[in-house]
Amino acid sequence: DLVLCVSRYTRAAVLSWATIEPERVLVVPNTVKAAFTPGDGSTTRAALAVGSKRVLLTVGRMDSRQRYKGQDRVIAAIPYIVAQGHDVEYLVVGEGDDRARLEALARDVGVSERVRFLGAIGLQSLIEIYRVADLFVMPSTGEGFGIAFLEAMASGTRALGLDVGGAKDALADGRLGTVASKADFPVTIARLLREPKPDPGALAAAVRGRFGHETFAAGVGTALNRLMEAT
Repeated sequence: DLVLCVSRYTRAAVLSWATIEPERVLVVPNTVKAAFTPGDGSTTRAALAVGSKRVLLTVGRMDSRQRYKGQDRVIAAIPYIVAQGHDVEYLVVGEGDDRARLEALARDVGVSERVRFLGAIGLQSLIEIYRVADLFVMPSTGEGFGIAFLEAMASGTRALGLDVGGAKDALADGRLGTVASKADFPVTIARLLREPKPDPGALAAAVRGRFGHETFAAGVGTALNRLMEAT
């Protein structure tokens, strides 16, 4: 009777294989936990000993079946970003059986000293890591939505993704975060690192306004009311 999808991309995927009337398939985007807020990440930054480096961050599983998340694209882009004058360190949060391949790639590209795999971490540590980052990057080509984009921006850190899949919904088509093509991805990272950071509080408030719990609850309520009225 009713299918709820987290993004336009997911809705299109459902309709491509399911024999169901389009009006029964609705988009209700994901929400983000209230714990993700801006704050001072200086203590964690000192603990990580990143110094004055610009910090790139990806949070996501490193599963050989989900290589679309794009950690390898970030690693491959680091030489270009450094050549543009940015002293960067890339933090990778998450675990999975693809980690060894990514570690080998970092060595092959010659940037292993700039890539740090942090493994799986707890919620509070994750919040602190988001606050430390200068830019959250996840060039995923198959994300159904991408809650990590919301977590980063709710923590006051700008986010960059590709202009494909559900990431476009999470980044509000570039109005909250930044979307780029695969070809322009390294160039966009270098450009964003040159630009002033957005105000963390304003960014977090904008994310809450669009994806906060109240908005999510209202979307679910509207969908369920519509279903009840139809029965």
